[in-house]
Amino acid sequence: MKLKAPIVRLVIKDLVTFDGLKLELIETNDLLKLSNDKLVLKDSVITNLNDKILNLDGIIQKKDEQFGLESEKSKQLEKELKRQKRNTFLWKLGTVAGGILALFFAAGG
Repeated sequence: MKLKAPIVRLVIKDLVTFDGLKLELIETNDLLKLSNDKLVLKDSVITNLNDKILNLDGIIQKKDEQFGLESEKSKQLEKELKRQKRNTFLWKLGTVAGGILALFFAAGG
């Protein structure tokens, strides 16, 4: 069976259009897959950055705690130093007073 020229042209046109649409669909699917891959990669990067932020926040918190502990230790050491200076002063005063009393009693006092 022979087809007339106008019908053949329409059939060829439809086949070419179908082939073009098929290629366009394939390209569109490839672009969609690429876009999804990019989205997954961006989500991964965002997750990694959020994890890093949490880690850095934890480090900052630990440093703040360490600073607080060091500050407390410094205050305790200052108190202990003042106490030791006071004790040393009292011992020196007692030694001098004892020496004066010893000289007083030795002199016949």
